[in-house]
Amino acid sequence: MTSPQRQPLLHDLAVTLAAPTVVLSEPDGNLDAAAPGAGVQGLFHADVRAVSLLRVTLRPVGAPSGIGALSGGHAGKAPAAAGVESAGGGESDGEGGWLPVVSVMNAADGPGRSRFVGLAQALGDAVPDPTVRVDRQRVVNPGLLTEQLTVRSTATTPVRLAVRVEVAGDLMPLEHAKAGLAPRSPAGPASELSSDSGMLSWGDGTVAVAVSAPGATPDAERSTLTWTLTVEPGESVDLHLAVEISETDAVVTAADPRPTWQRPEVTADDRRLPALVAQSLDDLQSLRMAMAASPGDTFLAAGVPWFFTLFGRDSLWAARMLLPLGTDLALGTLRTLAAQQGTRTDPAAAEEPGKILHEVRRGVFDDGMGLHLPPVYYGTVDATPLWICLLHDAWRWGLPAADIEPLLPALKAALGWIGAAAQAGDGFLSYIDHSGTGLSNQGWKDSGDAARFADGRLAEAPLALAEVQGYAYEAALAGAALLDAFGLPDGERWRTFAADLADRFRARFWVSDQHGPYPAMALDGSGHPVDSVTSNMGHLPATGILNADETATVAARLAAPDMSDAYGLRTMSSKSGGYGPLRYHCGTVWPHDTAIAVTGLARAGHPEAAARLIEGILAAAPAFDYRLPELWGGDARTDIPAPVPYPAACRPQAWSAASAIALMTSLTGLDPDVPAGRLHLRPTGPLPVGALTIAGLTVAGEPLDVTINSGGRVESVTAPAGLTVEESAALRA
Repeated sequence: MTSPQRQPLLHDLAVTLAAPTVVLSEPDGNLDAAAPGAGVQGLFHADVRAVSLLRVTLRPVGAPSGIGALSGGHAGKAPAAAGVESAGGGESDGEGGWLPVVSVMNAADGPGRSRFVGLAQALGDAVPDPTVRVDRQRVVNPGLLTEQLTVRSTATTPVRLAVRVEVAGDLMPLEHAKAGLAPRSPAGPASELSSDSGMLSWGDGTVAVAVSAPGATPDAERSTLTWTLTVEPGESVDLHLAVEISETDAVVTAADPRPTWQRPEVTADDRRLPALVAQSLDDLQSLRMAMAASPGDTFLAAGVPWFFTLFGRDSLWAARMLLPLGTDLALGTLRTLAAQQGTRTDPAAAEEPGKILHEVRRGVFDDGMGLHLPPVYYGTVDATPLWICLLHDAWRWGLPAADIEPLLPALKAALGWIGAAAQAGDGFLSYIDHSGTGLSNQGWKDSGDAARFADGRLAEAPLALAEVQGYAYEAALAGAALLDAFGLPDGERWRTFAADLADRFRARFWVSDQHGPYPAMALDGSGHPVDSVTSNMGHLPATGILNADETATVAARLAAPDMSDAYGLRTMSSKSGGYGPLRYHCGTVWPHDTAIAVTGLARAGHPEAAARLIEGILAAAPAFDYRLPELWGGDARTDIPAPVPYPAACRPQAWSAASAIALMTSLTGLDPDVPAGRLHLRPTGPLPVGALTIAGLTVAGEPLDVTINSGGRVESVTAPAGLTVEESAALRA
């Protein structure tokens, strides 16, 4: 979802989150949404910016201007303002002289935690080395930000100083921040700022914010909290700040605190893979969320900050990629989406019977640029088949029959939607925005300019996307398998549907250029193939809609330099019209897109193509401190030493983080079928990460350990009792 107006920048902000709460700040820990070039800084709770200003400054107390702490050869230091000295040990009433803490370090410190270290250069001894520093420990829990400010001194004499926190909130809706609108006046037009019992607070009747700072003096007029303190030589003083947000009409809420999946221990010759998995799991832990109406069912919020809520497609893909860690997340995601499955025809919401929703918001999402979405919006063509695929895969990974049976009515309704949609779309699943105020593109590439012909022309709706036909094919076979297993009719009907869909796809979607045949991105409203070379074809091998020769053709196209010489798989060939390395869906690299392609290529027996794409992601990961963003630039690795950030990309993003698990799993070739009592391993051959051991995967609720040597041979497997382990004989150690 993008706006024609330029979005605020995100790529260099420090992120600390615990869904549904996130802080986006400068690298020094401060945030000021009104500062020039500030991007989208703030403390957001769900879809509201609760805090738009949080800034720590300090100044010496009791030293005359230009004397003592501010003298003695500190070249380049800011001079003290008049009135810094304080009679009787207090501080002056003037506003001058407040100095910033100079940032020297910031880092993530685990789920919901960040650390910042800064220097108080104007304080302490008049020597070249810094003698006073400020450590800032930030912890975010759902609805609560806490910070500990620790002032440390190694100066030879006591240091007296005042520490001030400026804090305010504008209560701006997320979509207005996303559209780049200017921040509101502090505290918001409908709220009142008050100082009471050592606290600052504001609210608008639905969202209330309370800030407390024990020992500080609040000033509601200036919206500040100030401490005055003395730090003795070699000692430190801790200061504490808390921001609490409450919401009376919450749509989303914190997930159950109990673990939603098991955390595996990963060892590899290539240390980038374990580092990527570790950071990704931290990020996924912080993205766990639930609907207020069903707090026991956990799903993953799509991403920070734009998609910090339930998104059908994103949450389904992320849960599917995490199945090797357990089925609890899949169950929570399936239940949450089934509870809001479409029951009627409503063009304004794009709702149809059996359809799975696209996104949920606390109110109408209106970016002021023509995009106007209801709180529950169904404008997606792929979430419904993906829901079926997740249910089927979770069943094969060991989701108990007792959990599947209550979802069977939703399965039948979802299959019914696929059948009706295909009948209405000339045999294919297609989409068009009938409202005129919804998403013009309703596949995962949902920006307005995503669907282009090879010459760069935009394709006109209704559009039938290639990968969606693959999802529908897979969902029809998956649905048939579930119907058969649970004694329900119509399995043969859906197998016939899948076979006919594959025939239609083969006849209508394949096109050719000077390099040979390939599947078109889509069919346009006139039935013409949209012939740009794109990553959409990379989703097809995993669905089964292609035969072996077609899959080999796709593998070769994906492995060609125009698609794969970037830091991952490009969304569009560098030779296609409309390509740009920073075009949102027309040339950038999305890690989830790459991981889906890798999964299909590895499963279909094309390890070299898969390894090329895996290496691209691993090469990108260190540049982002292993926190994979939503996307990055599609520049060739030979042209630039590190991936170029896409400035407005969400970070972390659920399906980006989950991609680390999908890439890791693809190397093992794990393919469980718990209902049949089998566990198959098909390693990809020589591994691009060297020898690999994964301990603590989960299948059928029990641990699974596997070790594969650098040549791709299985050395050991520890699987749950009752499962027969089947390994590719040629790869047995």
